[in-house]
Amino acid sequence: MMVINPHPFPNRIRFSLPLLNRSITTRGGGGGGGSSCSAFNCRSVSSFISFTWDDVVQASQPDHAPNDSSDLSGFFENIKYCNRGSSEIKSEFIPLVIEDQIVGYIHNGFFYDYLRRFKDVFVFVPSDSRFGTNVTLNKTLSTPEERTRVVGRVIKSLAEEEKELIPGIRNELYPVKRSFGSPPYFSLERAAAPYFGIKPHGMSCVANLIKECEEEAGIPLSLSNQAMSVGAVSYVDVDGYRYKRDVLFCYDLELPGDFIPKNQDGEVESFKLIPVENVANVIRRTCFFKPNCSLVILDFLFRHGYIRPECLGYLDLLQSLRSGDFS
Repeated sequence: MMVINPHPFPNRIRFSLPLLNRSITTRGGGGGGGSSCSAFNCRSVSSFISFTWDDVVQASQPDHAPNDSSDLSGFFENIKYCNRGSSEIKSEFIPLVIEDQIVGYIHNGFFYDYLRRFKDVFVFVPSDSRFGTNVTLNKTLSTPEERTRVVGRVIKSLAEEEKELIPGIRNELYPVKRSFGSPPYFSLERAAAPYFGIKPHGMSCVANLIKECEEEAGIPLSLSNQAMSVGAVSYVDVDGYRYKRDVLFCYDLELPGDFIPKNQDGEVESFKLIPVENVANVIRRTCFFKPNCSLVILDFLFRHGYIRPECLGYLDLLQSLRSGDFS
């Protein structure tokens, strides 16, 4: 489910993942329903630049920048940020191949500087192979369980050796698959997933939606099981050694007007109702939302007519939002 999560950037912080009132956005996905109001929740911010709800509300007001109602440039910036990395940068990554299937991408530097010495685990394959130059796992690692155990040992060793190399180790495993719904080849520490360029596939979307609805906002099963699947958005973000390929599945869930969200897991500080048009202004004008969460909100804004064809650049923005990799 979409929690608002402070995300540090140089000199700024973005919030993540909105909760839309009457129409609530969840993750496995994003989206929202058909209401005129939106609620989004935040965690406390203790580093970098902090701001208050008053700052958010002020920036969201129509008269805060009265002449930008048809300006889509801020929306373009969020899409662009999520899809960092030119084709030249992406060419620095080589495929990770398991059982004759490409399951991810590894940066040349990450392989040569760190993985190459684990010769009993990672094998470099020259360019005359079917997939060109690539990396695979040693053929002696023939089962998902063996691969999970041995690769996990490598990740643990690297994390202990250089604390900043793979930050945020949480002992949470993501299954490594060829595509959504296919059987896993092995499982990988969540924090290491971007370094292997995999698309994380965990529990089913519906199970994740129900779980996060309850944990983040106290939404009971009787409500969350009414959520409607409305599509997906994706992005590819290249940052240093990391190649992040994410698909965000979008759901709409209309909540009763008298529903009051209550966090259950201690990760959310507060909730606040803000009109949908004002949420669009926050994305358009500020850096308060985490970029990938802005994609989910943009999907909602398009689907419910808050971004209209009359706006200059409408089709270009829509094409940018829909041009991601879903494979």
